[in-house]
Amino acid sequence: MPKLGVVTCQILELEMAHVLLNDPEVEEIWVLQDEFSEELTQILENTNLKPVHKLTKTCELASNETNRLVVLIRVMKLGLHSNIPTLRRGVAEAVREMSSFVDAVFLGYGLCGNALKDPQKLFKGISVPVSLPMENDDPVDDCVGLIIGGRDKYYSEQCLCAGTMFINSGFSRHWENMLFLDIPKKLKHKKEDILECLMGNYERTLLLPTEILSEDDLRENIKGFNEQFNLKMESRPGTMTLFKNAWEIAKINSTRIKEK
Repeated sequence: MPKLGVVTCQILELEMAHVLLNDPEVEEIWVLQDEFSEELTQILENTNLKPVHKLTKTCELASNETNRLVVLIRVMKLGLHSNIPTLRRGVAEAVREMSSFVDAVFLGYGLCGNALKDPQKLFKGISVPVSLPMENDDPVDDCVGLIIGGRDKYYSEQCLCAGTMFINSGFSRHWENMLFLDIPKKLKHKKEDILECLMGNYERTLLLPTEILSEDDLRENIKGFNEQFNLKMESRPGTMTLFKNAWEIAKINSTRIKEK
């Protein structure tokens, strides 16, 4: 049976759940349990559509005899991109840890500030193929580039308004935690002043609704954010196309290795 590993950020947990639950080729889902995977696990379990197994160590992975796909998921803490070396090291270690137990690895990430550039160097010595979402021949920039539909669309909106906060499903659900990632603990008592400074150049939020989360849901989730920083709210359609394309490629990678 082919086994596909997934290393993904919390920001893409809804997109990941949607793909897993709606893919008829996926037979079983195994999730490495920690505080970062709790919401994804709950989303998957609540549907009762597919078997979801919890494990604490990768070596505990087991599965029934099946010709369909078994998926092993590691969810990484959101906001690691705020420290590029930490993100780069964390993803590489997660991939290396699961590579002995799967046939390929899919990354739910983009370049993320170039943290994942030079993948051949980053994943040197790993014997299974590692893939991440691509736009043509280039990795997507980040989770915004992935959901907005690529670099040109991303750039065009930045040109229209440099002070744009892009709102995908993950940011709309985790924005309160995201805001405090870059504030040192010793300065938490000054968080309001720091946040006002950090957000001072932003003018709008741009919602990116998809089949994962509607415009109405995004508006509701981000209402407090807009009110706190007095931002206007606009919207343009997002897309799951790049994500789904990347998922299909990762599945092909796992099947090819298994057939050899």
